[in-house]
Amino acid sequence: MTTTSDRQITAVVSDFLDAQKETIVAQWAASPFFRSVAQDSDQAAGDSAEVLRGVRRAIAAGDADSPAAEGFNDLRSLLTALASQLDGNEGVSARTAVEVSDLKKPLLRLWQQEADADLLTAGALLLSSAVDTLRIVLVESALAAAKETLAIQRDQLTELSTPVIKLWDGVLAIPLIGTLDSMRSQVATESLLQAIMTQQAKVAILDITGVPTVDTMVAQHLLKTAMAARLMGAECVISGIRPQIANTMVQLGIDLGEVATRARLADALAYALRRLGLEVGSSAGPGVV
Repeated sequence: MTTTSDRQITAVVSDFLDAQKETIVAQWAASPFFRSVAQDSDQAAGDSAEVLRGVRRAIAAGDADSPAAEGFNDLRSLLTALASQLDGNEGVSARTAVEVSDLKKPLLRLWQQEADADLLTAGALLLSSAVDTLRIVLVESALAAAKETLAIQRDQLTELSTPVIKLWDGVLAIPLIGTLDSMRSQVATESLLQAIMTQQAKVAILDITGVPTVDTMVAQHLLKTAMAARLMGAECVISGIRPQIANTMVQLGIDLGEVATRARLADALAYALRRLGLEVGSSAGPGVV
């Protein structure tokens, strides 16, 4: 429970921050932290003023040591934006800790000049605690921004690693490369089904030449994708069945059922063209592909 003494020092420090707002903002705006991320002096002043408002609100609420305080939460969007402009997580955790701590200096210097002797120590501790909490919130925001960036990059890489290629009118192929986990499998299936619908494809080739191993989970994914494609009106062909994979599938008792399989992508394409009623030969001629 907050005591009368605590409420008193909180009120005095809050009034101090209001009275010294312009001086604090000017000195903070010139500090390395705000200068390093601001485009110009006006932005540095605006950012420092917003941070000061959040700190002041947290202190007034008696939550100077709580990163979850409303005053600090109000700053998270700004701090995330500032953190995203810093040079990587190492810079956020090391350099920023020092630069944010430096924001204490003008606060404590002004406080020592203005405070009554009996409130000097308590007020200095309160201001110091608020800046320390601000530093924690900034690091949390930086880590959250980095995590979000990594998630976006992972999703982009997943999409890029499962491209759908048009090989011929009515024939699509999706080359699967690397280990197939549940996320990549889902993205591959959704991408293929969308392409089948958009391009009205009749044959879809799943090429697993780049898949190192085929286990039961991968086989189930291939079968589910083939069944889904069939529901969309397209037939699936699996290509890239190497001897090692064929042997592994036999040993595991994996049965691909009625799904057509071919050793090479070229063989699968020839099969797909024949399913479209086109002839495949080694020389060009009437009606020959």
